[in-house]
Amino acid sequence: MEDYALIGDHQTAALVSRTGSVDWLCLPRFDSGACFAALLGDDEHGHWRVAPKDADVCTRRAYRPDTLVLDTEWDTPDGSVRVTDLMPQRDRAPDLVRVVEGLRGEVTVRSTLRLRFDHGSVVPWMRRADGHRVAVAGPDSVWLRTDPAVRTEGQDFTTYSDFTVAAGERVTFVLTWHPSHEPRPKPLDAEQALRDSVADWQAWAARCRYDGPHRDAVVRSLITLKALTYAPTGGIVAAPTTSLPEEIGGVRNWDYRYCWLRDSTLTLGALISAGYLEEAEAWRDWLLRAVAGDPSDLQIMYGLGGERRLPEYEAGWLPGYEGSAPVRIGNQAVSQRQLDVYGEVVDSLTLARRSGLATRPHGWRLQLALMEFLRHCWREPDEGLWEVRGPRRHFVHSKVMAWVAADRTVRAMEDDPALPGDVERWRRLRDDIHAEVCERGYDAERRTFTQSYGSRELDAAVLLIPRVGFLPPDDPRVLGTIEAVRAELSTKEGLLRRYTAGGAGGEGAAVVDAAVERATVDGLPGGEGTFLVCSFWLADALHLTGHGEEARDLFERLLALRNDVGLLAEEYDPVAGRQLGNFPQAFSHVGLVGTALALYGPDAAG
Repeated sequence: MEDYALIGDHQTAALVSRTGSVDWLCLPRFDSGACFAALLGDDEHGHWRVAPKDADVCTRRAYRPDTLVLDTEWDTPDGSVRVTDLMPQRDRAPDLVRVVEGLRGEVTVRSTLRLRFDHGSVVPWMRRADGHRVAVAGPDSVWLRTDPAVRTEGQDFTTYSDFTVAAGERVTFVLTWHPSHEPRPKPLDAEQALRDSVADWQAWAARCRYDGPHRDAVVRSLITLKALTYAPTGGIVAAPTTSLPEEIGGVRNWDYRYCWLRDSTLTLGALISAGYLEEAEAWRDWLLRAVAGDPSDLQIMYGLGGERRLPEYEAGWLPGYEGSAPVRIGNQAVSQRQLDVYGEVVDSLTLARRSGLATRPHGWRLQLALMEFLRHCWREPDEGLWEVRGPRRHFVHSKVMAWVAADRTVRAMEDDPALPGDVERWRRLRDDIHAEVCERGYDAERRTFTQSYGSRELDAAVLLIPRVGFLPPDDPRVLGTIEAVRAELSTKEGLLRRYTAGGAGGEGAAVVDAAVERATVDGLPGGEGTFLVCSFWLADALHLTGHGEEARDLFERLLALRNDVGLLAEEYDPVAGRQLGNFPQAFSHVGLVGTALALYGPDAAG
C-alpha cells in the first residue's frame, strides 16, 4: 500500500503506483464504481500505466512542494523521463491529466489504458471519435485525448500508445469521464490545468497557521484531508478505498468511502487549529444536514451527501488485495448503534461555536433533541467505537462520550444563559454518567479503565479520557490507565493495537496471538496491525501527563512510518514492516496533525 501516491480533485481520488500505474479510481465520486480496480485484483480489472517501455519501478517520485501534483521519474540507459499526474479541481466532468516530459536523452514510453467499469466487472466498447478514443458502457463514458503526433491502437479492449520523448519534449494525456447520455465536455487544456493546480494547492497550503517542527508532515496531512473532502457537500471520507485488508489474506476488509461521525470532533479541531475555517465550517454544515431528523435514527456514518442507506455486498469477481477476500462494496456497520456518536456530534457543535464559526439557527434545537434522546438511552449497550460485529456491550468509551455530550451542553448554557433548556437536567445527567463509569468501568485491582463494564479487556480509546476532560491528566486512574494500556496493547516498537481480549493482564500480554484476541472480541477470524491513530492518542496522553520527551519520541517513530510521499494507512504491521488497511486514512492524518499541534503548537507546554 505504501507503494501508492494519492491524487484527487476534491470529489474523487486516484492511487498511482511506483510503476506509473493508476490502479484505483472511482468516477465520478469517491463512492462510485471504480474504472481502475487493479488494486483489488490485477491489471485485467482496470489500470492505466504510463512509463518507459522497458522499465519497472520508478527511480524517484515526489509531490511538488505543498501540492497534490505528483512527479514520477525514471532513469534509463537511454535517458530520463518524468510523468506528472494530477486531477484538476473541477466544476465540470472529472479529468485525469498525465504529462510526459523528456529530461535527458531519448526515452521510449508506453501508455497502456485498460478501462473496466463498475469495479472492474464491465468491459466497455471502445471506438474512435473526433480523433480521440472513447469508451462506453451503460451510464459511463470516458474519452482519452492526447497529442496529435501520438498514435493510439486498440487491442483486446486495451488502448496502447508508444512514443519517444527527447529532452525538453512534452506529451500530454487527458482522461475525461462524463455520463454516457450527455455530450462530451469541452476539452481541457492540460498544461494550463497543471499550472493552475500547482498555484491553487500552494496558495491553499500557505494558509496553514502551524509553523512548528515537522511542518512539511503537517501540511502533507492537511492536503490529504483536503483531498478526501467531497467539495459539493463538505463531507470528508474516511479513505478513498474499499477492502484494503487489516491483515494480508484476512477477511477484515471494509468499505471506507463514507463519512464517519466518530471523526468529526478531531477533524474539526485539526482544521480549525491549522487555520482552515472555511473547510471546518463546510464539515460542520455537512454534519448538521446529515444528522438532521429523528435523534433515534442517528447513524455512525453517512454517504458523501448525507445518504443513509449504504447497503453492503461482496464483489466476488475481485480476488482482493494480495488475495484478501472478500471485497466489500458498501458497509453494513451503518446499521450499528454507537452511543459515542452523540458525544462526538455535540462536541463538534460546541467546538464550532467556541471557534467563532457562523452559527446555524437550528443547531441548538438539534443539540437539545439529541440530548433528550441520549438521556433515555445512554444506559443501553452498543457496538462501540470500533464497530465490532458481535454482541452489544457497555463500552466505556461510549459512556464517556455520552458524558461529553452532557458536559458540553452544560458548558454551553453556562457560557450563554440565554440558550433555552433545563441546565439542571443536563448537570444531573452528567453527574450520573460520570459516577457510573467510574464505578463500573474502572478496574481498581489493575488500576485501569477497561473496554467495557466488568471486562478484563483493555481499549486504546480510553486514552481519550483526559483529552475530553472526563478526568484531569494527573488523576491516578488516568495514570494507571496509560500504564496498563502501554503494558498490554503495545508492541515492542511501542505502537498500539486497538484492543485486546486480555485476561492475563500485565507485561507480556501484547504478544497474545492476535487471531485469538480478535475472534474473542468481535467474532471474526484473523488479526490486524497496530492502529496508527491509537498510537497518536498515546503520544497525546503522554504529553498531557508530563512525559513530553516520550511523547515526542513516539511521534517521531510514527512519522517514520509514512511512505516516501508522506501518506499513512489505517494500520501498520511492525513485523512485516508495512502499512495495512484502507489508504490513505483520514483518521491517521488527523491524529498526526492533532499530535503535532499538541506537542509543538502555540498552546503546547513542556
